[in-house]
Amino acid sequence: MTRRNATKTVWSGEKEYLVHGASQVPVVHSVAYTYDDIDQWYEVATGKQKGHIYGRNTNPTVQAFEDKVRALERAEASTSFSTGMAAISNSLLTFLKPGDRVVSIKDTYGGTNKIFTEFLPKLQIEVDLIETGNHSKMEDEIAKGCQLVYLETPTNPTVKITDIKRITEAARQMGALVFVDNTFATPINQNPLMMDVDLVIHSATKFLGGHADALGGVVCGSKLLVEQIYHYREINGASLDPMAAYLLLRGMKTLDIRIKKQEENAHQIAQFLKSHRKVETVFYPGLKDHLHHDIAKKQMSGFGSMLSFSLKGEMAAVRQFLPKLQLAHRAANLGAVETTVGPARTTSHVENTKEERQALGIPEGLVRYSTGIEDINDLMEDLEQALRFVGE
Repeated sequence: MTRRNATKTVWSGEKEYLVHGASQVPVVHSVAYTYDDIDQWYEVATGKQKGHIYGRNTNPTVQAFEDKVRALERAEASTSFSTGMAAISNSLLTFLKPGDRVVSIKDTYGGTNKIFTEFLPKLQIEVDLIETGNHSKMEDEIAKGCQLVYLETPTNPTVKITDIKRITEAARQMGALVFVDNTFATPINQNPLMMDVDLVIHSATKFLGGHADALGGVVCGSKLLVEQIYHYREINGASLDPMAAYLLLRGMKTLDIRIKKQEENAHQIAQFLKSHRKVETVFYPGLKDHLHHDIAKKQMSGFGSMLSFSLKGEMAAVRQFLPKLQLAHRAANLGAVETTVGPARTTSHVENTKEERQALGIPEGLVRYSTGIEDINDLMEDLEQALRFVGE
């Protein structure tokens, strides 16, 4: 029987791990697992038989979380990490070696950008970052030869969109792997593996968990690729904690309904801000005048709940506006049930200098707005009253 997303978020990945008649997956804190039969122990340890031997490698609670994400992304396999950045860095380092070349976009999350501009070059790995949305330029760079193409769509924090199918086709011609950070879209709104991508990455800390109380990361893809990433992670040790896995697993039960409510709110807020006299520009792919609206409409089933906007008066206006919001956490997070806001210089790109942010096309006065599940009228009234202080 085919299961739809709303059902998968509740049921997938759990049944195998329910014990003693419990209706919820337990938190298994055991570091090691006992075997009386030495031969069976060896079979499990070498992966020839299902089971667990040591917490750094696998854990029942963690595996239930991995299986749920795998089902939603329609993947063959998945593995998890202690954070989203661990998922990104481990996945890249599993496959890249000195002399390799990566082609990516300029608008990736600040931590990802640092990997591309600071850490990979130290390993003699060449990275070329292309203006996000310039698909022909990206195709030209891929055609010069590369081993890996890395995309983030929608991007953080400017919510730009890349045509996944188009770029993946270009990468296929060169035999390059394609990774996509799907954090903003979530499996509810976008499934890159269905567009021939090799690997999908999530910062599970964000929308998957949805409650800002657990760190985690996860990757999904073919069994062949995921097994290699798992091996790198099990040796390097960035394992997901069982309690964090439990919180993420619990949060994911409401993923479908949360995303739909947050997206509904975001669309109305984007329209409201777009018509406000104190707002310079609004970035939201659900708006028809968004630069990449047509691409987003083609490859996404929904436009998500992330938006950003710039105020007239830039950073001075941001300093007046943000403290006056009553229904938003001013914090470096996103994807939670509560609305969260902040400028890129203290959130997504705090690791970057002002000059680096400018080079990436991120205005200092840009406000990132992660829409929560609050009543839409309350959110818009809160924005309206806070905007009154801009320019005073």
